[in-house]
Amino acid sequence: MDANVIFESLLTTEGRSDPYPLYAALHRLGGAAVPLTDAVIVHGYHAIDAVLRDPAFRVTDAARLDEVDPGWRDHPALAMHAILNLNPPDHSRIRAPMARAFTKRRVSGLAPSITRMTDELLDVMAERGADGSPVEFMHDFAFLLPVTVICELLGIPEADRAGFRPLARDLAATVEVEVDLPMLQAADVAAIRLHEYLAALAAERRADPRDDLVSALAAISAPGDGGDGGAAVLTAEELLDNLSLLLVAGFETTTNLLGNGLRVILQQPAVGDAVRDGSVPVPAFVEEVLRYDSPVQLTSRRRPGPAEVAGVHVPGGAEVIALLGAGHRDPRRFTAPDTFNPRRPDVTPLSFGVGAHFCLGAALARLEGAIAFPRLLRRFPRLAAAGEPTRRTGLVLRGFETLPVTVT
Repeated sequence: MDANVIFESLLTTEGRSDPYPLYAALHRLGGAAVPLTDAVIVHGYHAIDAVLRDPAFRVTDAARLDEVDPGWRDHPALAMHAILNLNPPDHSRIRAPMARAFTKRRVSGLAPSITRMTDELLDVMAERGADGSPVEFMHDFAFLLPVTVICELLGIPEADRAGFRPLARDLAATVEVEVDLPMLQAADVAAIRLHEYLAALAAERRADPRDDLVSALAAISAPGDGGDGGAAVLTAEELLDNLSLLLVAGFETTTNLLGNGLRVILQQPAVGDAVRDGSVPVPAFVEEVLRYDSPVQLTSRRRPGPAEVAGVHVPGGAEVIALLGAGHRDPRRFTAPDTFNPRRPDVTPLSFGVGAHFCLGAALARLEGAIAFPRLLRRFPRLAAAGEPTRRTGLVLRGFETLPVTVT
């Protein structure tokens, strides 16, 4: 297969379900990057790392969308004020105050709360599965833990959290490679509902600030009354788009990390035993999950002028598709890359990105995994699969829709 056929195959149902044979086919082509008809695929680990670290490679922002799809402004779900879709100087200006919520000290200080939340969810799983009935891990644990954590950090009241999952799922579809009109329309509805909620919450926090991220960002943003915000650091649109991003991204990747990791354990019980008895350090297990079955498989960049990536010419403005999942299976970087090996040295996955767009919540996601997996395994030593799981249908975000287990 040539590169175009491989990439087209990745977009099929079969390719999205299991992209790894196609990644292996890319590696067999040789090199670390290959040209497509109108883009370049980068599949080598070191080449991906170099592209993501190079500030000359830019994310798709509003100016770029104006060139290729002027109608994008009709869709509220295309949140181009979020840092995910911003380049300097706006990216740096907005990211800086957000980053203060994710300092090492603040994240590590969440450990007792995450432990408590984990044990509470495990209690519910134990009760539901006490008679041997299947328990739905994705719904009952993998979603609820990270959404509770990010809502605590943001300051979203407990009574309001249940409705976020369908909104987040609809919004997350906009990051996929292919988005059809019904998906985009559903995402638009979700974006409007979420913005309305967050705007009301931000107004409450301006009047009655608390020790949470919504209060901190609302305090430095324009109130959304049509004015220019004076000395505000963030506009009203920037505030709402970035709060939405934090809410969705705050649990999407962690949910997939938890599900993908448990799937490995269910398929390889010896790995679970090693994590349970401590012979494999939990952080090493988490890093290998991030490499072996990354929650995020793909990102992209563009460079205004021509460039060369791993010996391949990139025309100015052409899209560079960085296949993170392929980089994690690069035989030039990892010995036996298709084998899950939590004792593997120097893993350093690219799942959370690198460079200026490195994920703000990476340390938080790792902490949640490091707390959740050993407590889950020790609480349920007879944990087992209860039927075949179902995969989510995207290529960019890789995870499970359902993952039924028994706990007794």
